[in-house]
Amino acid sequence: MKITGFNPLILTKDAEAVIDVFEALGFEKRHGKTGVDFSSSRMKDSNGFHVDVTEAAVLQDVTTIRMNVSSFEEAYRILSDHGFKGVSDEKSRDTGSSRSAMMIAPSGFSITIVEHIKKEETR
Repeated sequence: MKITGFNPLILTKDAEAVIDVFEALGFEKRHGKTGVDFSSSRMKDSNGFHVDVTEAAVLQDVTTIRMNVSSFEEAYRILSDHGFKGVSDEKSRDTGSSRSAMMIAPSGFSITIVEHIKKEETR
């Protein structure tokens, strides 16, 4: 398994306010994604640092580590073998273009694993 990205991810009810803070710090929105119950913005600064901000129905703001991986199944297994537990009953969220799951370590920190699904080209 290869890690293809590693950065903070902030889950919040008010993405606009969080985005405003990071824009004031020099970050710019690069691209976004909207689903049924979430919207997400990827931000980057001039040093190449990234932060993702996702608006979702959460009780309070949550900061997690976003880890993009080449193999969702392998990353899920490795974290599970180290005592991590998924936050929901579902193993993953599949949006059609990615699979993701937030997993909580025994000590309480979290990692959200994400695998981008690459569509095979049709001829």
